[in-house]
Amino acid sequence: MTTLVTGASGFVGSAVARRVLAAGHRVRVLLRPESDRRNLEGLEVEVVHGDLLDPDSLKRAVKGCETVFHVAADYRLWVPKPEKMYAANVQGSVDLARAAADAGVTRIVYTSSVATLGLSRNGTPSDEETPSCLEDMIGHYKRSKFLAEAEMRRLVRKEGLPIVIVNPSTPVGPRDVKPTPTGRLVLEAAAGRMPAYVDTGLNLVHVDDVAEGHLLALERGRVGERYVLGGTNMSLREILAEIADIAGITPPKIRLSTGVVLPIAYIAEGIARLSGREPRVTVDGVRMARKKMYYSAGKAARELGLTARPVREALADAVAWFRDSGYC
Repeated sequence: MTTLVTGASGFVGSAVARRVLAAGHRVRVLLRPESDRRNLEGLEVEVVHGDLLDPDSLKRAVKGCETVFHVAADYRLWVPKPEKMYAANVQGSVDLARAAADAGVTRIVYTSSVATLGLSRNGTPSDEETPSCLEDMIGHYKRSKFLAEAEMRRLVRKEGLPIVIVNPSTPVGPRDVKPTPTGRLVLEAAAGRMPAYVDTGLNLVHVDDVAEGHLLALERGRVGERYVLGGTNMSLREILAEIADIAGITPPKIRLSTGVVLPIAYIAEGIARLSGREPRVTVDGVRMARKKMYYSAGKAARELGLTARPVREALADAVAWFRDSGYC
């Protein structure tokens, strides 16, 4: 079986490619010519050059494939010009799904995000049924993923495309080469460069468990359904304390309100617009931190059989990889 994995040079995509290879698939990956290929070193994959912004390249990529994992996305919490993000995340996903269907692909697993889900008002973990709307989405990344997921569901309803949607929570673990915003948090905390924290919370899951969830969605997921691929809900204070224990340092003890951090984020973004470099703290990130982003992966456990390993293992693997790779 030939399977296409988009985004395979990235954090989640490379984990998916490794898991699919281990399951015995022939793996083809869609990469831009300039993509960082460190995460693919040593993997027996077929490389096809293309871009989500180039529909013809997507047709070439899916030709001869039986299944597709569409993991690629423009994932940034700050973008000076968001138009390209929407073009890649929304229209690019539609173009790929249609190209795959035209090529006879039997199953498409689309990687969305828990960012598209609503947050419950009573503080209980959200799930696939928690309502949300575009107005709830903070920032261009969340809005683009919300719109893209809506398009995937429309393609299932209106055009009969064989799409299963997965919604990873916050992956952590090895091979976060960029690193992602969460990876930067783990790195900074492990290096002792995070003296304070805000009162927020996340659902953390090992990136390899997210990859396992993708494979299970391919094999057992129901077309048109979405599945949260999550692990453990933790406050940021608990996460930083766990990382500090792993790294052998003292955890931060200063708690800041988002009202204090927000002006810093505005200043950081102003500097970023002048320098062209992504800011370390973003306005959208601070706004999101006002609520605890807790989720339940109960549906994935029941229908897919997904189980997540202890969160300490995920954090320990992330810290060890950053250290071994010279980031610290």
